[in-house]
Amino acid sequence: MHESTSRLNNKKNYESLDSAVYIVGAGPGDPDLLTVKAQKLLQSADVILFADSLVPQQILELCREDAEIIPSANKTLEDILPLMIERVRSHKSVVRLHSGDPSLYSAIHEQMYLLAEAEIPFEVVPGISAFQAAAAKLKVELTVPGLVQTIILTRISGRTEVPETEELTTLAAHQASLCLYLSVRHVEAAQAKLLQHYCAETPVAICYRLGWCDEKIRVVPLNQMADCTHQEKLIRTTLYVVSPALSQASARSRLYHPEHNHLFRPSHS
Repeated sequence: MHESTSRLNNKKNYESLDSAVYIVGAGPGDPDLLTVKAQKLLQSADVILFADSLVPQQILELCREDAEIIPSANKTLEDILPLMIERVRSHKSVVRLHSGDPSLYSAIHEQMYLLAEAEIPFEVVPGISAFQAAAAKLKVELTVPGLVQTIILTRISGRTEVPETEELTTLAAHQASLCLYLSVRHVEAAQAKLLQHYCAETPVAICYRLGWCDEKIRVVPLNQMADCTHQEKLIRTTLYVVSPALSQASARSRLYHPEHNHLFRPSHS
């Protein structure tokens, strides 16, 4: 557990929280990308139950010196849930800290269901997702007028099956900005499915541990996606962004065009 001046001072300044579970998105890795609300909750909570394999230790420097810190990487839901229930019933506030945004691949559905069943109050606090951090790092907009206007967030089938109607080949047919999570171990299969609809030269950003000190970002043509993944020895925590927007094609939005009128900028003709 990290000791820092900021953390030691937090003990004196924290605000009282309700006895509840706060499911908080920690973002992709960079502590500076936490929301203000997430920071306040971390500074105030009695208990921090965090996914230690996916959330950097530096984020814990925001916590109170006397907060109970519980890593969860080695725990099952059957271990985690009783911990949260017992602490809340003991009149403590619990932050359940997930990586990225809780709405994406965070396995919070079953947690919320069981907390509600146990009549334990909870709140969900959103975070920055990896696809948003990737676009910022790449300095691109994933919805470019006249080029692409849709973003698909998905994964390939693996240990967790994807519904047949959401199979990767089907989604690739849209040729949208496609952000592929949790698929690095099946990269050859993913590349083959994507190539059925995207051309071989479509840019792919391979983003490893975004926001961490060992972050890697490589942009390659789609037909080199698997080879680059293996060359970089990537086996986890990798996001693929497949998009024509990565080509840096020139385009202009209608929103700020002088011929585009709206409520706040009416026509002067």
